[in-house]
Amino acid sequence: MKQSVVIVKVGGKIVEEPDTLARLLEDFKSIPGYKILVHGGGRSATAMAARLGIESRMVDGRRITDRDMLDVVTMVYGGLVNKNIVASLQARGLNAIGLTGADGNVMLSDKRPVKDIDYGFVGDVRQVNAPFLSSLLEQGVVPVLSPLTHDGKGQILNTNADTIAGETAKALAPYFKVTLIYCFEKPGVLMDENDDNSVIPYLSYYDFPRLVEQGIISGGMIPKIQNAFAALQAGVSSVLITQAQALDKLTGTTIAL
Repeated sequence: MKQSVVIVKVGGKIVEEPDTLARLLEDFKSIPGYKILVHGGGRSATAMAARLGIESRMVDGRRITDRDMLDVVTMVYGGLVNKNIVASLQARGLNAIGLTGADGNVMLSDKRPVKDIDYGFVGDVRQVNAPFLSSLLEQGVVPVLSPLTHDGKGQILNTNADTIAGETAKALAPYFKVTLIYCFEKPGVLMDENDDNSVIPYLSYYDFPRLVEQGIISGGMIPKIQNAFAALQAGVSSVLITQAQALDKLTGTTIAL
């Protein structure tokens, strides 16, 4: 029988505020068994870039990562945000290790090809080192993954944190019973984005196109749910989209094929 592992992806806004981070980490600590935390940090990167006089450019919510911005996100994601989380987990008795995709060759990516938009130094995941992550988990170590990967040729690449969580879940599915939880500011996928009580409790693969067409699901929620479906198709046991403050209750939107 496979051991269980829970992968929690948490948005930058939550990990960048001391109060919400503390609450999240307390709830994360209470999750039994093996676990992995994947984090963002976009607001901190934007703030640091502004302090350094570097312009932040976004297209459809996705960051354009030129060489100057790559330096910023490497410092912020792999350093400031990641190590604050690791230190906070250590203070709570969890032996955590902070990783970029380059550390332990955890995650290899290919630089995104230029089509309509040149995203710069952005990586599309090619391979996840599941045996290495498995060995850490089996030693009682909690991996904390930042949204940075590498191409195997010395180049760090900025990579979407939702994608990192999804690809990690898919890679570990042959070894573990994997639960993937996406945490953000809302209590789940909403029928009405202005009504936090309108959570869709169960979202199937067949409902999804209709809800996108109706404009109920839009923006950054679309790729998040697409990642969820891809994870389920690759053997991940369950995917939940929920509010960080509800991590201890596991309420929200369950994604299903």
